[in-house]
Amino acid sequence: MKAGRSLARDFGEVENLQVSLKGPGDFVSAADHRAEKILHQELSRVRPGYGFLMEESGAIEGTDPNHRWLVDPLDGTTNFLHAIPLFAVSIGLERNGEVIAGVVFNPVMNELYTAEKGVGAYLNDRRIRVAQRRSLDQAVITCGIPHQGRGEHARFLRELGQVMAGSAGIRRSGAASIDLAWVAAGRFDGYFECGLSPWDIAAGMLIVSEAGGYVSDISGKGSPIDTGSVLAANPDIHRLLADRLAAA
Repeated sequence: MKAGRSLARDFGEVENLQVSLKGPGDFVSAADHRAEKILHQELSRVRPGYGFLMEESGAIEGTDPNHRWLVDPLDGTTNFLHAIPLFAVSIGLERNGEVIAGVVFNPVMNELYTAEKGVGAYLNDRRIRVAQRRSLDQAVITCGIPHQGRGEHARFLRELGQVMAGSAGIRRSGAASIDLAWVAAGRFDGYFECGLSPWDIAAGMLIVSEAGGYVSDISGKGSPIDTGSVLAANPDIHRLLADRLAAA
């Protein structure tokens, strides 16, 4: 992908990037904007008329009211700026409000995760499935950790305590799209996080579902796209995690 190649080049010169402060602990770089511009141009070329919802540019209406791209040009910006090679381009495609296709691409690891509704999930053309572990004490769980100026820290610590007490281990990648993709590939057994945006999770949610996993809002009462709260795992681990998070 052209946007991924652009990010990979900038990643090699990360110390020279022009960085501005967008919010507490939330950085945006010149690389972010370059990648988003490339994605907007290329997606508009292949699907003229489709609308966009993008992290940096916001909503862009299209002439086709039924289709919309949800684009995060650089998920894991803080990792990127600290030369940690865990970041991705994330693209979801909505049709009439339902995500029907998704792509997550980590250009440094050259891992391309794709899914189409009803067709399955793939990593570089190899079919992937969620892990089949059924017991939480054998499961490795990944999560998002609220940072400075964002999230309910006290609630998260209660949730973390519940999950830590029953699982085989906790991990934190720093990129929601990668967390979801790695759940789909069976590397992580489950994932939970709050405070997310639609472009963070649209593609990854479909990839998990098409890999045989189950994705919901943490409370089970809404769509993660709307609430920004996500819980993803195979059906058994999902149920166990939901019970523990509800007890926090």
